[in-house]
Amino acid sequence: MQKRLMRDMKDVKIAGVCSGIAKYFEVDPTLVRVIWGILAFAYGFGIIPYLICWWVMPIDDGRDDDQEIIF
Repeated sequence: MQKRLMRDMKDVKIAGVCSGIAKYFEVDPTLVRVIWGILAFAYGFGIIPYLICWWVMPIDDGRDDDQEIIF
């Protein structure tokens, strides 16, 4: 199965960006949120990239795109 960078809507705090990145890199979402918070508040870098990721990253709705849909 191919890894895709998507916003995770199961473990969401604001938009699911950090949990999606954590899922992609297989790390704890809290670690990604802490790093992103430090970048955003201490250095000022992080707010604009977060908003861009929020807008660009597709939503992971839990379905596999490879599965055949049967009605």
